[in-house]
Amino acid sequence: MTATLTRADTAPAAAVQRRRRSLGGLAVVPLLAFTALAFGLPAFAVLDGAFTAKDTGAYSTANLSASLQGAYLTALLGSVKLSAVCAALAALLGLPLAQAVVTSRSRALREAVLTASGVLANFGGVPLAFAFVATLGNAGVLTRHLGLSDKGWDLYSFWGLVIVYLYFLIPLMVLTISPALEGLRVQWREAAQNNGATVVQYWRYVALPVLLPSLLGGFVLLFGSAFAAYATAAAMVGSSVPLVTLQIADALSGNVLVGQENVALALSLDMVLVAGLVMAVYLPLQRRSARWLA
Repeated sequence: MTATLTRADTAPAAAVQRRRRSLGGLAVVPLLAFTALAFGLPAFAVLDGAFTAKDTGAYSTANLSASLQGAYLTALLGSVKLSAVCAALAALLGLPLAQAVVTSRSRALREAVLTASGVLANFGGVPLAFAFVATLGNAGVLTRHLGLSDKGWDLYSFWGLVIVYLYFLIPLMVLTISPALEGLRVQWREAAQNNGATVVQYWRYVALPVLLPSLLGGFVLLFGSAFAAYATAAAMVGSSVPLVTLQIADALSGNVLVGQENVALALSLDMVLVAGLVMAVYLPLQRRSARWLA
């Protein structure tokens, strides 16, 4: 009798749970529809154009082959090199800055730095290029006052673009690595000190191994952000620095060669593949760091 009543009591509860799950599934439908329209259709258009020959309209791999040759390959490799250098420098410079912020006793300073990092991490495009041109360009304020032109300084070069990218990548690294630094337990430092470890030994044998997945994840995130940047480089260096995003824009607009729109779509597909590889590395690293720092 008791078992019968128990089953009778739990049946309505199970029905309510199933009804809630169905309603929750219906609530996701608008998001799925928006995702399909905003991302699915452009992705299909890129795939279709990348594998469609411009002259015959037949499907082929000619566009992909062209995107991995000559100036297009140089631009792709240039973007990879620029992104890797910027991500590495931003990770190295952002880690000690984030550590200083996290360990600061001033709550106001900490909130101010994190807020500024959130703003600067999203500051880019033409305004950022104009700010650096006005400051460090050939006729910039600092260039004239410090005589940088006589010392061989050139903002419109690979390393000039690296400095500009670091302006928003270092704050992004601060935001990315700060939660991981906050996850370092005080007990670990105290245990290392009690066993006679120095600060350097603590960071070498305890902190850095724990932070390594987060550091690599931050590097991958910075790499992807620099790899996809377009407006800043287009406004500042033009075609003087070969980048894949600039090559895509030139191919679509026909600035260099006419009828290369499908090659531009193939270059976009190459970027998507690189971004996919980046995310394939980033997501496992984030899960691993979450297990350590939870």
